[in-house]
Order: sequence, then C-alpha cells, then structure tokens
Amino acid sequence: MERLTLPSGGKAVVDEYLEYRRIVGEDDGGKHFTPEEYEEYKKKVLPMRLQNRLFVSWRSPTGMDCKLVGPETLCFCTHRYKQHKTDFETIPQQRPISLPCRATGCQCRAYLYVPLNGAQPIRCRCKHFADQHRAAPGFMCNACSKCSGFHSCFTCACGQPAYAHDTVVETKQERLAQGKPVGQDVPYAAMGGLTGFSSLAEGYMRLDDSGIGAPSMEFLDSPVSAMDHPFLKAFQASSSSSPETLTDVGTSGQVSSLKRPEEDDMAFFERRYQERIKMEKVAKQKGKAPLPSSTKPS
Repeated sequence: MERLTLPSGGKAVVDEYLEYRRIVGEDDGGKHFTPEEYEEYKKKVLPMRLQNRLFVSWRSPTGMDCKLVGPETLCFCTHRYKQHKTDFETIPQQRPISLPCRATGCQCRAYLYVPLNGAQPIRCRCKHFADQHRAAPGFMCNACSKCSGFHSCFTCACGQPAYAHDTVVETKQERLAQGKPVGQDVPYAAMGGLTGFSSLAEGYMRLDDSGIGAPSMEFLDSPVSAMDHPFLKAFQASSSSSPETLTDVGTSGQVSSLKRPEEDDMAFFERRYQERIKMEKVAKQKGKAPLPSSTKPS
C-alpha cells in the first residue's frame, strides 16, 4: 500500500483546498479561482447562499423525508445535486422550484431524486434501469419502445412505493412552518437538505422531525418483550434482581468486575467466569433452603 507523506504545512494546504471546494463547488468550471477571484466570489455568493438556501428532500406521502439530498446525491439524469443550479439571488415564486442541471448537454430541467436498490439504480416497470431512460421530461426509455415513461414499483423502507414519493424543494421558512429541522446557516454549496450527521440516515431511522420522529413515552415505558434486543433483556434481568442479591454483591462485586493490573485478558475472563459459577451455586443453595415454620410455639 502506497503511503502519502505531506511536507511541513501540507495539512493546512489540504484543509484550505477542501474548504475552497466545499464553498465553490462546481462554479469555477474546473479552473481554480485566483485569490482575488475567490474573495470576490465569496463576497457575492455567500450572503445570497445564507439567505436563500433551498432544502431538497425525497418525501413520502406520510410527510416523512425518506431521503435528505446532499451535494453528492445523484439525480435521475445521473449527475449529482451539486451539478445543478442551487444558488438564487431571488427565490422563484412558482412552485415547485425547478433546479436544472448545468452539465453540458444534459436535458434535465429539474433535479429529481431516484433511489438506489443497493448499489444499482431501480428498475422501471419496463424492466430497464432508471439510467437507461432519458432525462428530458417524459423520461422515455432508450432501450425499448413499449415504455410510456419511467414508473417504478420499488418499495421504499417507509413502506410506500417510489412513485408515491415527491422530490420537494423548499425554503427555510417553508420548512420551519412544517416543524422540520433546518440546522445552522452554512456557506457551503449545494447542501440541500443536510442539517447534520443524522441527515445521512434514511427517514425511518432518523429520530428528528424530518424522519420518523422521537419515540413516544408509551413506547419508552413499555415492558421489555421477547422481541426486543438481547441487551435490553439482559438489562431488565439485572435491574429486576432482588435487593438481597444486589446487597450481597455490593461493593465487592463492583471491584471484582475491574481488571487487575497484573492480569491478562484470559486470566481476567476466567476469574470472572469462576466468580459467576460460584454465585450461581450460592443462589441455588439459598433457593433449596427449607422455609421457616410458621407454627407458633406452645
């Protein structure tokens, strides 16, 4: 494996380049701005970007954002979100807001998210993949003549079919009005719907208001069942132990669970195993002890 070695100060240069790439995105056309052009670009674009950011998501009919679009998220046209028009001096009044692709020769007029089935595109009902269809409106198939337009019955993890979802482009105010998170204002290009690390998860796994939401108190207070995770069942078993058992273990049990400085891993696990066997024998003997007689002496 080849190892890359950076000279003194090289890390700072790499960080500066990454910062430049996050801010400029595809706006430099592949040719780096000069320092003067870069400063002029930031003065012009950053205030507009902070004020007029657009949030893009793939929304279920239930209102859940099953996918929050980021800079690298692919469009139906196979180009990434960052290759589409994402900055506006004035937010368009018409709805839905169209974000056309800026790639040379692309016929995509509006960003349209299409999910993946693992690592490959989903199939249309004509049995061909999404990337075998045209990006122009109508989304006709290039591989057959019987297709009337891309239509997939792929089922999202939320339980709804893909064709029932919509690619939603909305402003910060529109998103706040729905109670959905907007995160912090950032100067980076084409952030779409990303507001934090949790935005990378699918909607049914996100516990914020853009996803499935936080679990209810009834769910949190419900008893542990056989269908729950083994960790929860083990925790319930230990927490439901009798006070006498907990008292018997006491501080000595806490100290015993610590690894001693002179012990290696195998010795530690063996000692803990033997202690557990001994405790089980003691508990078993206590359970077999005869109960005291309830007859009063005459």
